Amino acid sequence: MSPQPLIEVQGLKKHFPVKKGVFRRHVGDVKAVDDVSFTVGRKETVSLVGESGCGKTTAGRTLLRLLAPTAGRALYAPDPGRPPVDLFTLSPSEM
Repeated sequence: MSPQPLIEVQGLKKHFPVKKGVFRRHVGDVKAVDDVSFTVGRKETVSLVGESGCGKTTAGRTLLRLLAPTAGRALYAPDPGRPPVDLFTLSPSEM
């Protein structure tokens, strides 16, 4: 059995609405991050690599809850013996 990861991101999405016209109608979305998944184990260092404008910063800001996620889960397990918590369901005070 492998050890429980420190954080597990599943299906992370962050879309920004595109609005046009006088009434600011929703006409589409910019998919800044679309279905990103990864796991970070304890004592691991991970880097997110990609071209300029590919969503690296948006993914980081969404994980830190500086931006609200469109979809996905971020399971954080600070203690190996306890079940992980989904960071995206925590209130601001719990964060």
